[in-house]
Amino acid sequence: MTCAQTLCAAALMLPLAAQALTQDITAIFRPDPSNPLANKFVNTTPESGICPWHIPERCKALGIFSIRTEDIRFYSSTPIQAGHTDPRKGAMFKVPSEWREVIVNHAETGKAETVKMRLAGIGGRWDLPLGINHSVWTRGVLGWIYPTAPCLGTGYGTGNSRIFLWSWIVPANAGACAMFAIKDIPALEYPVFEYSYELKTPNPLTMESGLYTGAVSYSVGPGGDVDFGDIMVPNDNLMTFNFTLDVDHHLKVQVPPGGNRIQLEPQGGWQAWLQNGRKPTRLFRDQSINLWTSTQFKMTLECGEPMGNTCSVRNAAGHQVPLDVAVTLPTGLTDSVGRPVNRLPLRLDGVGTQLFQLTRYIDRRPSTLHFEINADGVSQMLDHGGGNTYSGTATVVWDSEV
Repeated sequence: MTCAQTLCAAALMLPLAAQALTQDITAIFRPDPSNPLANKFVNTTPESGICPWHIPERCKALGIFSIRTEDIRFYSSTPIQAGHTDPRKGAMFKVPSEWREVIVNHAETGKAETVKMRLAGIGGRWDLPLGINHSVWTRGVLGWIYPTAPCLGTGYGTGNSRIFLWSWIVPANAGACAMFAIKDIPALEYPVFEYSYELKTPNPLTMESGLYTGAVSYSVGPGGDVDFGDIMVPNDNLMTFNFTLDVDHHLKVQVPPGGNRIQLEPQGGWQAWLQNGRKPTRLFRDQSINLWTSTQFKMTLECGEPMGNTCSVRNAAGHQVPLDVAVTLPTGLTDSVGRPVNRLPLRLDGVGTQLFQLTRYIDRRPSTLHFEINADGVSQMLDHGGGNTYSGTATVVWDSEV
């Protein structure tokens, strides 16, 4: 044997270097005005295999997605013996069907959220060598269409006597599924690998707008997360899923024309005072606005001339009285502890309005800002020359950066 031949033989004995199959998983949340109750992420990952091509409605009902790839292939390292009783010595399939948490972080703020993932199905293609056909299996190809527990059949299977495509559903926390040989199988290959997966995404209504990214990896091979027994060896020993969740929130406030100029009046208008001399007990105005939001938010108050913890109005002589501002929000929005928002005071220190939470997307729902000068303030105004005009500014801010 020459030196070159020796080196060549030695090279064949080297183990395969660690590799990593990478799969990007993408999902987006964008509010849908036509379906305001659909407050979930939409999986935008390109699909292939059993779900889009063969059983889309069943996959939709199960909430699973599938991907078919040739990037991971499995080859038998030794023959499979007829009549074997150890599942690991034949065609065995075990995938991580239990839920695994994946942390995703906001690209700008670093805020963490949790995605849950599990593999919910397994499939692919098996190839037998020339001279061998599907009669080597205990139940022939029927066993691949209708597997034994814990796996469930999809009803899908196609091929010929030597090559067969198949797909199974794997319930949560299932163990290994296996097929047994009744004849010797000198060699077996899985040139196509297919898997289904299920996701549990965070509640987008509690998340900030922007991109969230994270990753999870599964080991592949005998004893790994994706374990096809001792005989079937993969060409790749790691599967990595890269997650990108896109949150595209909507926050819009619409004030009707002229609604930014508020004129305070007594109950029933000024005529009761002018005609009957009945002094008003309060001055107020309820201003309706339209609100769209798919995100939690806070509200703050800014004043041209603060007075205590609120705004004020002043006359030409410099007399000043407090102006109270409050807000009522539509059903579907609550305060920080889950209570309905009804005439909740807006204060300069922001206490009480630091967080409003959603139970659904709010699509052009009416809200109300309440402006009021209470009885004591009105009495002071009348005592300081009732015919004078009082004016002031109050700015109400809706802020999604909470």
